[in-house]
Amino acid sequence: MSCLCGPGPPFFIATELTMIRIANRIQDALTFQAMEVTKTAQKLKEQGKDIISLGIGEPDFTAPPIVVETLSHAAEAGLSGYSPALGIAPLRTAIADYYKNAFGASVNPEQVIITSGASGALSLACLSVLNPGDEILMPDPAYPANSNFIICAGAKPRLIPCFKEERFQLSAEKIIANWGSNTRGVLIASPSNPTGTSVDIEELRKIFKVVKERNGLIIMDEIYLGLSYDLKPVSALTLDPDIIVINSFSKYFNMTGWRLGWMIVPANVVPAVEKLASSLAICPSTLAQHAAITCFTDEAMAIYEKRRLAFKERRDYLIPELERLKLTVPVVPDGAFYIYADISHYADDSETFARDLLNEAGVVVIPGLDFGPEHARRMIRISYATGLDRLKEAIARMESFLNRQ
Repeated sequence: MSCLCGPGPPFFIATELTMIRIANRIQDALTFQAMEVTKTAQKLKEQGKDIISLGIGEPDFTAPPIVVETLSHAAEAGLSGYSPALGIAPLRTAIADYYKNAFGASVNPEQVIITSGASGALSLACLSVLNPGDEILMPDPAYPANSNFIICAGAKPRLIPCFKEERFQLSAEKIIANWGSNTRGVLIASPSNPTGTSVDIEELRKIFKVVKERNGLIIMDEIYLGLSYDLKPVSALTLDPDIIVINSFSKYFNMTGWRLGWMIVPANVVPAVEKLASSLAICPSTLAQHAAITCFTDEAMAIYEKRRLAFKERRDYLIPELERLKLTVPVVPDGAFYIYADISHYADDSETFARDLLNEAGVVVIPGLDFGPEHARRMIRISYATGLDRLKEAIARMESFLNRQ
């Protein structure tokens, strides 16, 4: 290193490039392939190509007018300061009432914690209850970001291969078979991303029993619970109130960019979450919190119900069309807005298939690698969070593409 000396303190010039060392956890973290595919699709759009996205799980609906109006009123009233770290009391109460009215679960508002999206909830949950070396069992396939929250808490996700006979979900039997000395608990999404399948309520009851017998913890991802199509949705809290439940305003409530979610935790976990939240997040968006209260009004809920039925209509259109195209759907999804489809009639490499479909047909799907290694090569995830007219156009493009294979 050399020094240029003159008036004032020495000015040093680095003669070698100094590289900041990256944390080891980054090597363990999973790359979110859906975002990589989306970046490629965006570049094609910028080149003037018409791209239909069946990739990212973002509803094409936006917040209902009453919610947007409430946000504006809150801003005009100056309600933009910090809120309590756990969220504003009226919203926590509204969510507790929602669980009682919609899902038959009795929830104490004091156990509802408002977060910066479901991602904020999962991050706080993992940091609050997991220790380095703990192992969390998850199904393969599963949403990849969930593994990263566990990794960042110093714990280890363990993906258990699950198959169509199990609706691609963990079973009590598999939990027993894979429970080890370091296993701390399970993380289950019902309905699931990427499969759109739910865990049967009786199987869920068995899962809770075997986990609790081993003094384990249960984290339930219920982000898509409101988007259930075939049976009346039931929250896991009706089976056991001493679990951690994660939910969000992003999917059912169509507020992805608002970055607002919540968690419901046992009473003894609340102080730990508050201690971390007050430092790591300070608070969720206060304006978004005030607006979100009106999500639970009769006016807004009527809109959400119409939109739920629109998602169902899209699912019911796509399933037979995909089957006709020999893109087999091993398990019909009962919730969310995803279809987990088998491409093995045409190819044995979902990454190449997805890339070619995008470049040749202008249709985005997500290769199976995102969701675990077991089914990575032959499965793709299709999102129907876009309008029916665009879905029909996507099917037409896919048919032309597949006919050339």
